Amino acid sequence: MNNKEYRPTLSQLRTFVTIAENKHFGTAAAKLSISQPSLSQALVALEQGLGIQLIERSTRRVIVTPAGEELLPYAKATLDAAEAFLTHSRGAHGTLIGPLTIGIIPTIAPYILPSLLTSAIEQYPELEPRIVEDQTRHLVQMLRDGQIDLAIMALPSETTGATEIPLYEEDFAVVVPEGHELAGRTDLGLADLDSLDLLLLDDGHCLHDQIIDLCRKADLNPTDATNSVTRASSLTTIMQLVAAGLGATLVPVSAVETECHRPGLAIATFKDDVTASRQIGLVFRNSSSRAEEFAALGDMVTESFRGSLQTA
Repeated sequence: MNNKEYRPTLSQLRTFVTIAENKHFGTAAAKLSISQPSLSQALVALEQGLGIQLIERSTRRVIVTPAGEELLPYAKATLDAAEAFLTHSRGAHGTLIGPLTIGIIPTIAPYILPSLLTSAIEQYPELEPRIVEDQTRHLVQMLRDGQIDLAIMALPSETTGATEIPLYEEDFAVVVPEGHELAGRTDLGLADLDSLDLLLLDDGHCLHDQIIDLCRKADLNPTDATNSVTRASSLTTIMQLVAAGLGATLVPVSAVETECHRPGLAIATFKDDVTASRQIGLVFRNSSSRAEEFAALGDMVTESFRGSLQTA
């Protein structure tokens, strides 16, 4: 029976949300840094107080009940509101202050973070940025789980329950071995990619998928690149492979200054009327009350990107 006087604690709501998101008691307990018995006790206390079963337990799996699914968005919104309350209680009102966990994909992080973090700390000295660099699919899951506050990634992110703020369009440049017939050209068309042995980042990196999609839009066959036994998890490694003459690749222009000014490499760019780019933006939960603050951060991200082009 529902106890009308009962009020759940934030700890109990966080327990419910974490179990519901992970569908596993052990994983949820590890993420919350508590024991499984403590996790179970918190959930039982919440369910008894509400008079509703939220999680169906069995020896093989964890199922969120229909009532649990209905209440889950409200639990997440409550936790976000509590976090916003704590932030604002420290003097923040539309101002970046206190801890902020930022997820960012590897093909953006090294090229804008130095400028971004310098600007953020100068403009908002009470901000405590925490950086998580990971692939898009992992950042999306961490965003859903509340492990990060927002993510900087390529759009669209296709994240349910999230808000996206487009920031800037970033062109791709072609990197070829020094002395290649395309080296130095500024008038490439997409058809020129067909003559290249493309080297791509490993599966899971959104840049890999973006280049494959670009080839497909140009009616090119990216099969050779996707089936290549050569695998790399960083643009730095890809650059070494190109310099060794093993192929060519595409990089976002913000990476040119850091990655491409090394022996054995040359750059080529597309004609102005050729669309070969990606959209970068911010992604955060719809339930977050910090949209104004995140938009301010987005402005700094855009400025850091523009700065990276001026030095390239």
